[in-house]
Amino acid sequence: MKKNRWQRRHIAEAIVKGTTMVSFIIVAGSLGAILWAVLIRGLPALTWDMITQTPKGGFYMGKGGGVLNAIAGSLYLAGGGTLLALIVSLPVALYLETYLGDSHWGQYVRLSLDVLWGIPSIVYGAFGFTIMIAVGLRASLLAGIIVLSLVELPIMVRAMDEVIRRMPMDLEQAALALGSTKLEVALRVVTRQMLPGIITSILLAFGRGIGDAASVLFTAGYTDRLPTSLMSPTASLPLAVFFQLGTPYPEVQKRGYASALILTIIVLLISLGSRWISSRLSRYTVK
Repeated sequence: MKKNRWQRRHIAEAIVKGTTMVSFIIVAGSLGAILWAVLIRGLPALTWDMITQTPKGGFYMGKGGGVLNAIAGSLYLAGGGTLLALIVSLPVALYLETYLGDSHWGQYVRLSLDVLWGIPSIVYGAFGFTIMIAVGLRASLLAGIIVLSLVELPIMVRAMDEVIRRMPMDLEQAALALGSTKLEVALRVVTRQMLPGIITSILLAFGRGIGDAASVLFTAGYTDRLPTSLMSPTASLPLAVFFQLGTPYPEVQKRGYASALILTIIVLLISLGSRWISSRLSRYTVK
């Protein structure tokens, strides 16, 4: 009987290990296939002019120019949206953990944020477009930033909330025992202790924002020029990829893959940067 039980456990362990290995191969293989396809098709068309020039006349028919307008527009949109989302997200995350905790209201807020996280970005774009029509705002950098901040808000709050909940309770209790208020603990203890995770959540939201196309399609518009103000339309790399791959010209399609490669490199640098910053700041936190 004991031998049969041991054999069943051994078989179950082998199945779990095999399933885990297969899952890892699928995930790693999918990432490798995507990077390989983008690299092989985009690298030959990636030139210095692609990065440093805006589209010239006839660019979408195979003539000269680049996607500097889309690169700058994506950075403006994602940077502005992330900053705006951070201004709202950090206080919400601190309030959620410090004052609501695991109460019914806290669980309701977390559920609402999870639902908002799962809403497709095209819905945010349609919502933003409806508001724009109501207030008379045209497609612009400002409208794109506002909608992207709504897309990033639930991501940032939930990521920060999970990071804050992992903080050692002894630190908070010690600070309260010394006479600190909950607000002082949140601002001076929790924020400093969870800084690596907070920065990671910010960069995670930034990566989502810079790669989003649907939410800015209706709100930010598209232009071949660099944005000169918050009220001017703005291009973005995801839309540049979409428009270039949609043309019948092979030369322009290759540029579309080059644009996708640029976007992939930016997101990769963000991911590596978040890991490096987290590892550097983790030295100064209490485990």
